[in-house]
Order: sequence, then structure tokens, then C-alpha cells
Amino acid sequence: MEYLKINGEQFYNMVVHANNKLEEQKEYVNSLNVFPVPDGDTGTNMSMTFRAAVKEIENKNITSIGAASKILAKGALMGARGNSGVILSQILRGISKGLENKDTVDSKEFAHALAEGAKSAYKAVMRPTEGTILTVIRGAGDSAIASNQKDITLLMEEVCSQAKIVLDKTPDMLPALKKAKVVDSGGMGLLIILQGMYEALNMDINATIDEVHKSKGSSSAAHNLDDHEITFGYCTEFIIIGDSSKAEEFKNTIGKYGDSMIVVGYEDVIKTHIHTNDPGLVLAEAVKLGELTKIKIDNMREEHRNLLVDESHKQMKDMANTAEEQEVTQEPKKYGFISVAAGEGMKNIFLDLGVDSVIEGGQTMNPSTQDMLECIDKINAENIFILPNNKNIIMAATQAAEISDKNIIVIPTKTIPQGISCLTMFNPEAEVSANTEELNNVITTVSTGSVTYAVRDTEMDGIEIKEGNILGLVEGKIKKVGSDVYELTEELIEEMITEDSELITLFYGADSDEDKVQTLVEKLVDKYPDLDIQCYNGEQPLYYFIVSVE
Repeated sequence: MEYLKINGEQFYNMVVHANNKLEEQKEYVNSLNVFPVPDGDTGTNMSMTFRAAVKEIENKNITSIGAASKILAKGALMGARGNSGVILSQILRGISKGLENKDTVDSKEFAHALAEGAKSAYKAVMRPTEGTILTVIRGAGDSAIASNQKDITLLMEEVCSQAKIVLDKTPDMLPALKKAKVVDSGGMGLLIILQGMYEALNMDINATIDEVHKSKGSSSAAHNLDDHEITFGYCTEFIIIGDSSKAEEFKNTIGKYGDSMIVVGYEDVIKTHIHTNDPGLVLAEAVKLGELTKIKIDNMREEHRNLLVDESHKQMKDMANTAEEQEVTQEPKKYGFISVAAGEGMKNIFLDLGVDSVIEGGQTMNPSTQDMLECIDKINAENIFILPNNKNIIMAATQAAEISDKNIIVIPTKTIPQGISCLTMFNPEAEVSANTEELNNVITTVSTGSVTYAVRDTEMDGIEIKEGNILGLVEGKIKKVGSDVYELTEELIEEMITEDSELITLFYGADSDEDKVQTLVEKLVDKYPDLDIQCYNGEQPLYYFIVSVE
């Protein structure tokens, strides 16, 4: 169908249909990940980020394309997961900039917005790598600017065609893609989004957000909960369009009305969630700060009686209750810490080392910018250090630091051992700048190895790998391939040790055999009598061992 101009309603249909297409094909995008280890999946991260974005404009009936794109971009910014999700959020942020203050746009204006999306994405990455999603969005933006099409449908057809051409060339830009005989996964995710936007125009689709099918059994705990145990019965959520600098003051004002409270300010909005017995009182305070939108009130007691307790509410309540238990009433302390880790054992290790909040996450589940902001909001400290402990989480942490009005320092830890070493070397008496410099130096002294399994057949650096093989990695690069977890771990440690090594630390995972772990430790003690050997039960998923040599 021909569209010489599009408004907010058409833009909504474009992005919602694109969201649905990406959700349908996210596993295919995941399958394009080159590395054979269980990792943060690009398709999942992009899908969750984009879904968070479109959820922000759902049922809003926004006729202005500028207004719709601005809310979409904010939703992506807050919901960004993993590097691919953060880059996608920056693409949407740039597009929003190009559409700013416009009710409708023609093909030239929309082409300019796509080009702005590419510029924004490149600016967000410190060292841009060609052959990735960045190259594809730049190709899409360049083709849009060069197009003479007046029909936006035909413009998007050309954009998709050129994006596909660029995507097909990514193996020539990145040798790892060529070896694996795949195109870039992030670029494929972006192409699916662009194709979805084109289809919505071409087929004149009135789109609705498809539901994500979740596994059953998450509400079993609700059967053991009586109505009278729900202290505050109404889950109340809304957004205030107003001065975000007043978020903390507003949080203190409504605190007396309920629990499970989360208040996050960003630019000109304040997102609020609270469980209360009188939503009217909360809304009356909120309206003093500005216009209210996206108001949602659920009767949790009624939901419980009907066994329809939403798992997200349970998680939100658990998170808020934990925050209440740790609430500090005195003056802010000088330093606070947030760390990301997977596995109960790992979580406890970080808590024992003084971390205020451990976000559950890692290889296969990257926390979002929103997750980071919620933790930041709960820590009563003048300076907060974030230890991402995964290369795919650093960008989301950095984005949260930029949004927050607190002093946030992201130490770019890429591994669990790096995070632990930072905590052990942290000096609470030193100034922020001195600690920041020291921790950035510390992470360069830690050698990290890991033992996991291959999830697909491939060839890496001349090494043939079959699905199910045991893999030994050092600093993320595959060094050993074998069939026995414990023999391979011993061989990997031998390769990691240098003449300056003093300490070997092993964290064994949920799938490791404790008796075999103990046997391995005894071997290492005999083999390296001059080194200290430490072993902890990390209970981490996917990785039989995480090893550090210092």
C-alpha cells in the first residue's frame, strides 16, 4: 500500500509487527551466534529489548510519530539487554531524534531518521567493529538517504534490500563469520525488524503485540498464600510526565502508602510501581508533579483467589521486600557495590565480600538497563561501583550509569574472578578516583579460564569442535577440547600458570561432581606445592568450572 506520509498510528503498526516477527525468529537469530559455548543469545536480547520498547506505546493511540518514537526509544533504553540490545536501543534513540517534534513525516524525513539511527549507534560504541549490526544499520541509512522514492513503502523495500546485501557481506568482514559460514546475528535481527516494518506498510497491517508463551508452574507458591497475607492489595503502576529530578522526593512521599515500591526518574518521566491499599492517595500525590499516563491498577487479592497471580508481580515484591530489609535510615555510606552473577554460591560469595546487591544474570540472561537502575535506586551510597562480570553486560551497566543521577562507576569486569579480585583489593578509605584507577589495574592481572560444553558443531582457529565436546577457554578463547571435564580442567590450569603465579582459585558449577572436584583439588595441591589452591562451590549454571590464576 502506498504511504506518502506516515503518522504515529502507522509507525506503531510498523514497530509492533516488527516486534512480532523478531519474537518469531529469535531462535534462528540465536543459532547464528558464532561461538559454540552457551552464551548471551543475540536474538533473545534484541527481542526482549524491542518488546520492552513497543510495550511502552501499546494502546496509547498516539497520532504523532515524533511522540510515539520518543516513548519507544525510552522503553528500549530502559529495557536494553546485552550489547546487541543496547545498540538496538541507540538505533531507536537516533531514529527518535530524527522524528522529533513531527506529527507526520514524508519519505525524505523518514530516511533522515534512519540515518540518525546509524549515527547514534556508532557513537555508542567505543571501538566500532564492521561486519556487525552497525554495518547493517549504516547501509540501511545510507540507502534510505540515497533513495528517490516518495512512497515510504517502496523506500522501506529498498532499505531492506540493501540491508540484506550488506548483511550477506558480513562474513567477508569478519573471519569468524566466514569460518562458521553464517552472517552476523545482530545484523540479522535488525534485518528482521526492518522487514517487519516494511511488511506492516505493504500489507496495511493493524498490528497487536503477540503474547510470549511462558512455561507453566511459576505460580505454585501462590497456593500457599492466604488472602489476609497480602498486606497491600492493589498493584499500582503509572508514569508521571514531569520533572524527573523530583523522583526521590516523590518516593519518600508515597512510601507511607504501601510497599514493593520502585520509582525511577529519567528525562521528563517518573516511572512508578507500588503495592498499596489506596491507589487514589498515591495518584493524588502523583498528579501534583505532572500529567499521568499508563495507569494500571490490579487487585492482587482477586487475582490470587482466581489463581492468576502474575509472576512478574511476585518477582517485583520479592525484590522490593529485599530492599526494605536492607533499607538504610542513616546518612548515605561512602561506597556501594552492585555485581552480576549466576548461581546461589556465586551470589553468596559476592555478598560475603560486601556487595550490596547481586543481580541474577550472566551468560544466557543479561540484565537490562532497568534492572541496573532499580538496584541503583535501592542503594543508599554516595558512590556506587558496578561489576558486570561479563563483556555482554558492560554496555547496559554503562547506559544505566549515564541515566542515573547518582555517582555510578562501572568497572569493566568481564569475568567473575575479575569481579572478586576487585572486591578484595578495594580500599574503603581511599578516594573514588584512586579506587577506580586501582580496580581498573586489578582486572588486568587476573587470568580467567572456564570449562563448559559445545552447543553446536563448528571449527575455531583450526580446532574441530563437535556438539557436546568439553571446552576449555582462557580469556574467552578456546584452548582445549576434550571429553573429560576434570582432565581438561587440569590441562587448562597447566596452560594458564606462569612463573609469577601464586594463587589458583576454582569455582565449580551446579553440574559438577563434588567427589571428582575434591580429587582434582588434591591433584593440584600435589602438582603445585608452591601455589595456594582455593576451591568454592559457585553453583553456576552451564560452566563446570570457572578458574582464576593470579
